[in-house]
Amino acid sequence: MARSRFRTDRGLSLRMGGVSLGLGVLYLLFAAVLYQTALGAVGFVVVLAMAWGQWYFSDSLALKSMRAQVVEPHQAPELHAMIDRLCALADMPKPRVAIAVTDMPNAFATGRTPNHSAVCVTTGIMQRLDADELEGVLAHELSHVANRDVTVMTVASSIGLLAGFITRYGMYFGGMFGGGRDRNNNSNGGPAFIVVFLVSLVVYAVSFVLIRGLSRYRELSADRSGAYMTGRPSKLSSALVKISGDMARIPNSDLRESQAMSAFFFAPAINRESIGALFSTHPPLQQRLDQLAKVSAELSEQG
Repeated sequence: MARSRFRTDRGLSLRMGGVSLGLGVLYLLFAAVLYQTALGAVGFVVVLAMAWGQWYFSDSLALKSMRAQVVEPHQAPELHAMIDRLCALADMPKPRVAIAVTDMPNAFATGRTPNHSAVCVTTGIMQRLDADELEGVLAHELSHVANRDVTVMTVASSIGLLAGFITRYGMYFGGMFGGGRDRNNNSNGGPAFIVVFLVSLVVYAVSFVLIRGLSRYRELSADRSGAYMTGRPSKLSSALVKISGDMARIPNSDLRESQAMSAFFFAPAINRESIGALFSTHPPLQQRLDQLAKVSAELSEQG
């Protein structure tokens, strides 16, 4: 857990450690299979380069996927002032600040470390929330950065992305580089590609489950951390209700365009009636509201 004034969450730390260990083992097995079968050493290097690029440029790639633009203090003074205040309260480095021009009301944080991170809000969320509600959302997102769970999510998403890439294009790259060969130097491209395909499917499925499990818990943790930091859990609850209600009115075509970023969003980019809700990256709205009500009661007792 990163050192900041956000409340520590032992449950989040344990889950992050477990997911990181699982992903590490998964990635090593995946790399070993790729090296020993169809893609060989060249394919292994290509996959390793892709993994490094996805991790190193994660914040830039995420902003680009949302067509978001980094804004300076003179371009969005109120937004920067909120983040400046929250970063001072939390004693953490200030991330880059970005705005995505879309009616979808949402926000997300991304980046590999607190010193290399970004917080993005959409024009839709800025138009719908008042200042206190938006501050609650920003505190939620900053806690993701401070707790480094966004880093784990980025790595987890990278491995799933690589597995999906190999599943789709492994045959092409295997043919380009001549396929694999057995000990007698005979081509074994056919069986090797089947192994790569099956292993990639397993890796994607396991990473999918790991991402969903961590993502749901980290959202609850960020709600708690953000509420304690601002001292106004009711405002975060109000923001959740507004955003969840308006999200159902966003065209499905717009939601599909942002689906790849759903695990990082403040609220899931899916229609609540969609079958995708069964595999949601976020806990149910009522569970989040109930938790914030408990935080509010606790703060009232302390006051």
